[in-house]
Amino acid sequence: MKNFEQVCRLVRQGLDDGAYPSACLSVGIRGSVCVRQTFGPARETTLYDIASLSKIVGTTMIAFRFLEEGRLRLYDTVEQFFPAPEDKKGITVLQLMTHTSGLPAHFYLSEEADGPGDAVRAILAHPLEHAPGALPVYSCMGYILLGRILEQIGGQSIDRLTQEYVFEPLGLTHTTYRPAGDVAPTERDPATGELLRGAVHDENARFLGGLSGNAGIFSDLCDMTRFVQMLALGGKLPDGTQFLSPATLRAALVNRTPGAGHEFRGLGFNLAGSPSNFLGDLMSPRAYGHTGFTGTSIAVDPDTGLFVVLLTNRVCPTRENGKLIRMRSLIHNAAAAAAGRMQQEAPPWN
Repeated sequence: MKNFEQVCRLVRQGLDDGAYPSACLSVGIRGSVCVRQTFGPARETTLYDIASLSKIVGTTMIAFRFLEEGRLRLYDTVEQFFPAPEDKKGITVLQLMTHTSGLPAHFYLSEEADGPGDAVRAILAHPLEHAPGALPVYSCMGYILLGRILEQIGGQSIDRLTQEYVFEPLGLTHTTYRPAGDVAPTERDPATGELLRGAVHDENARFLGGLSGNAGIFSDLCDMTRFVQMLALGGKLPDGTQFLSPATLRAALVNRTPGAGHEFRGLGFNLAGSPSNFLGDLMSPRAYGHTGFTGTSIAVDPDTGLFVVLLTNRVCPTRENGKLIRMRSLIHNAAAAAAGRMQQEAPPWN
């Protein structure tokens, strides 16, 4: 705890400065949790809408498991699963996972689909923003489509797939879609004036009944810590159980979108060095992670074994609050500096 006191002070400062109304933090080195603390009206078991972290915790992990089982290839194409117009037939799973499909970042399915069952048709009917493979544009629509592909392969809805392939094997006992109980509120609904609590914040995921490849998962500090420990341990759980093959993580963390000004993307993950680097300035070039629009994030640095989980509801009561963006990088800088000092004091970690 002492080594990461400055990290905790920064999270407390963010609370005091109005960057978020509540927060949960865990910091550790590989299998060891050094800090697990709550701030504001939150407990370690308070569920947060993890927003686009659902892409990693759910959709990406299912894809990895299907890759390992020989049920999916990165170069499988959309037309193998759904009827698609000519310009979208060749979009690959790799392009969906690296946000290079050419699909737009976002549009409202409620305006273009007749219901949840019409979502794939609406996405494939919408014009591309650029040719597939041309450049990375972070796309929720691409991950909604990827989720539907995984449902086709697995023969189950995405909540059942995540339960079978991710939550149960990892021992994530509180992580779920469509939660109940102690749930942190998010944004004030402009239609009713009430704070959303337990209903997914993302409008497209809500249109899809809360079950989507891009958002919809709620989790707490205990479960998210366990998930990120697995990543920091190279795909293993603290008890030694291998969840992901090392070969899968190696493939996941290759920069597949090189080029000046581009976001650096692996399979699902955002990689260190991206121009809008939420990981901060002091993590190693091999660091990686992801964020969620509601104010959640995970970060892992393989060089030091550092992992950081930050859960907030920064969109409460409004998404216009952007104070977290700078604060998150400051928190990661302090965590990386502390981990570096610890490594010098007692090398090596592995």
